[in-house]
Amino acid sequence: SSVSFFSPRFLSSSASCLGVAWSETGGAKASGEVAKLTMPSGDSVDIPILVPTYGSDKFLDVKGLKKATGCFTYDPGLMETATCQSGITFLDGDNGVCCYRGYPVDQLAQHSDFVTTAYLLLHGDLPTPEQDIAWRRELQKYMVVNTRLVEFYRSFPDGAHPMAQMNSVVGAMSAFFPVSLDPNDKEQHITAATRLIAKMNMIAALIYRTDKNKSVIYPRQDLTYAENFMYMTFGDCTLPPGVVNHDMETFKLVAKAIDAFLILHADHEQNASTSTVRIAGSSQANPYACVAAGVASLWGPAHGGANEAVIQMLEKIGRPENVPQFVQDVKNKKDGVRLMGFGHRVYKNFDPRAKYFGELVIDVLDKLGVEDPHLDVARALQEAALNDPYFVERKLYPNVDFWTGIMLRGIGIPTNMFTVMFALARTVGWISQWKEMVEQPGLKITRPRQIYIGQPIRSM
Repeated sequence: SSVSFFSPRFLSSSASCLGVAWSETGGAKASGEVAKLTMPSGDSVDIPILVPTYGSDKFLDVKGLKKATGCFTYDPGLMETATCQSGITFLDGDNGVCCYRGYPVDQLAQHSDFVTTAYLLLHGDLPTPEQDIAWRRELQKYMVVNTRLVEFYRSFPDGAHPMAQMNSVVGAMSAFFPVSLDPNDKEQHITAATRLIAKMNMIAALIYRTDKNKSVIYPRQDLTYAENFMYMTFGDCTLPPGVVNHDMETFKLVAKAIDAFLILHADHEQNASTSTVRIAGSSQANPYACVAAGVASLWGPAHGGANEAVIQMLEKIGRPENVPQFVQDVKNKKDGVRLMGFGHRVYKNFDPRAKYFGELVIDVLDKLGVEDPHLDVARALQEAALNDPYFVERKLYPNVDFWTGIMLRGIGIPTNMFTVMFALARTVGWISQWKEMVEQPGLKITRPRQIYIGQPIRSM
């Protein structure tokens, strides 16, 4: 079989055509081009080519392919397949672009805050001053976790993994807050989204408090979202051991770093955990259960464990003077030596989230007086990589994970809670993606196909 591309004026009159008039849906548009798929039999099928509202990607619309050709498509990991239409996050990996609702994410991190960014992701536009005030009040109203949910933490065994706790508590919210599954009930969708974004702040803080056998601290009305996380986690506007400067100014400085972290991790298009939330939501499951499914997916080390892997790498290097040998071992592909936090599966140039956040992390930790030898190793490694042709030619630049692990460690977040912080940020993206999906017309339950490689039919 073969595939060729051409303008519709060259369509063969004997060819069948797949797809629908996407331009009528308000989503992706037909590009005016089609691809001709020629089967071994000589029959051909014309496949419409769809284009997004922004960006240079093109997509073959293969709906109806089985009916027209008798064949399915095979794409392990869905690396070449779009499973939805979304207007939330735009990625251009070749040029290092990441935008939320059209706004570059690094600009949001510098000039906005997490609460405003959450509103943007959920509603599609930045809030007016009146909407902003009302939105912050709603988050404050819903932030406190129900007492009976707090009791869940006391039932976990000592040493329970933080992500196991988060997954359990978020899933349990389905029992406490029933939600209408009517796709037209947008008011309940917003209430569920607001409740999740608000309560995840205290849910994450409670995991730390429980692990340290400390009492519950409830949010304050006079603190921002990020400041409340710091307060509910570490106590009365104090910072963890290792931070030299303990005052309100440094407390707010750390909260700013947390806020930027939350913005930069709030959404990232159709990754594994977001796709998990969408798949669960396609069955019209409760949104809290869908987000719990996302938490479970993020827990996997191949997805949410990248910043923890960076810390393990820095610990293995040990000291700045060991960096040259480590770099050489990476270039020689020595067994057991892996460069973590450089390059990215999506970004083939540079990670747009990393530059601003890297500068912010160094500035914050310097002002805090944090004495962490791994920060010196990280600086030496970044300097070596950015000036080595081997890494430059391969575009192996530091990504956002390289800096987030260092920042979280520097402000006292335990390594096993790094993924909890990731989930705290990503919740707004998950629930925004869920809301967008259930409110789009024509919701269908996700049902992938498989290539069966088992035994043929046999008798007992």
